[in-house]
Order: sequence, then structure tokens, then C-alpha cells
Amino acid sequence: MQQRSLLSRLRTSGLYYVVSALLLLIGVPLYQITVLSPAGYSNAIDVANANHFVSYLQWVDGHSGQFLCYRALLVLAFAFLFTWPFVLYRIIVAQELIGQTEEEQNEEAEQDDTAVEESTTEQEESATLTEDGLPPYAWRGKGFAVIAAWSGFFGIITYIIGITANTFHVLIASSGFTSTTPLPTNFVTLNSIFSITANTAGIGLLALSTLFFGAMIARSGMRLWPGISVAFAYLALAVAAFFSGSAVAATTGQSVLITPAILLFAVWLLWLGIMLIRLKPE
Repeated sequence: MQQRSLLSRLRTSGLYYVVSALLLLIGVPLYQITVLSPAGYSNAIDVANANHFVSYLQWVDGHSGQFLCYRALLVLAFAFLFTWPFVLYRIIVAQELIGQTEEEQNEEAEQDDTAVEESTTEQEESATLTEDGLPPYAWRGKGFAVIAAWSGFFGIITYIIGITANTFHVLIASSGFTSTTPLPTNFVTLNSIFSITANTAGIGLLALSTLFFGAMIARSGMRLWPGISVAFAYLALAVAAFFSGSAVAATTGQSVLITPAILLFAVWLLWLGIMLIRLKPE
């Protein structure tokens, strides 16, 4: 019953990640092409990236509804990912434990005199499994996986906070804005802070998370994982590379890598979601 409940939760989580990936891969780009681009959003962003905010604020004032929907799609896509870091963490830890158990069983076959004692210990541990199907303190010796999980979690939160704060800041500042209206006090400073929060701090933490997750799986390789999971790990490393470049570029006001980084991340999430949905009980 516990195994079936865990499997059901994993499949549900996989569905969330597929929805998030489709929003990032199809929903957001389609909205940009069909709604924002015809309204002149690209030009507004170009002048904003050049720190000329008058035209940008004028555009937002005239298209506040479209702007808010666009940002809401981004926030919604990342909101579906709150459980992602810890789900992947549990999968990696569980697979590592399976590998350890197999090694111990091989050792037991060579050491018959301690087989009974070790078997008893394993039974006691299996009797105290947590609700996630893992033994207590399963995280011990899995420091990189722990860092990856928390980095991913705080990366998602930081990105959402940065995007949300920036959205409302721009909407408030652009209300009734005209070409003769002076920029609000500290607008440029606050806009930079919120942008760095999302695109440098948030994306940087996601880069660290995907790097460690990918490295954990790639390190074990085919010894513990099927080939498709190893390929998934190497894609995670590619995502980490793009995220890292995007986070560094964002500190200089350049956002050229953000879009391809997010799209590659979405492909990776789609892959993860499909694998979780297709899980079957052993």
C-alpha cells in the first residue's frame, strides 16, 4: 500500500512537471508570438535592456493586461515545480541505496558467518521506512544530493519572488506614465535588484541544483542507472552550463542566454515528467 501511494505521488508530480514544461516550451513562446510581439513588446524590451525605460513603461501602461498575463504564465510554470528538487532527490537516494544493498548482498554471499546478523539488521531498517519509502537518515553520505535539492527549491522560490516583485513594481511605476513623466525615484535600482534576484540568484541556484543532480547520476553511470537515465543526467549538466552562463550574463544586464536556458530546462523537465508518469510498480 505504501509503495502504491508513493508511486501515485510520483506520477502526479510527473504530471505537474509535464504541464510546467509545456507552459515553458509552448505556452509562453506562443503567447509571446501571438500576443506580445504584434503589440510591440520586443521593442519595449530592447529599450529596457539598454536602460531606456521611458518607452518601456509607456508600453506597459498601454498593455498592462497582456504584460501581467505573460508574467503570470512564467510564475505558474515555476510554481508547478516546488516538489521537483525533493522528488528527484528521493529517486537518486533510493537508487543509491539499492546499489548499496546489492553490494552488501554480494558481500554476504562471501561471508556466511555474518549473514544472519546483517539480514536481521536489514529487516529492522526496512521495518522503519519513512513515508517516502526510504530508511531513516538515508541522506547520510549524500551531501551533494542534499545540496542539489535545497538549491533547486530555493532557486524556484527566489525566481518566483524576483519575477513577481518586478512585475508589480513595473505595473505600479507605469500607471499613467507618459513621455513627459519623470522616472519614479529608485526605479532603476529596484528594477535591477528584482532582475538580479530572479535571473542571477534564482537561475544561479537552479544551475547548482541541476549540476549536482546530473553529476550524482553520471557518477554512478550504468552501474546503477539505465542508459536513458544517464543521458538524462548529461542533459542536466548541459542545462546547468546554460543556466550558469545566463546567471553571469544577467549581472551585466544581458539576457540573451535566459531564453535558451529556460527552453533547455523545459525539455529536461518534460523528460523527467514523462519518466515519472511511466513508472510501474516492481
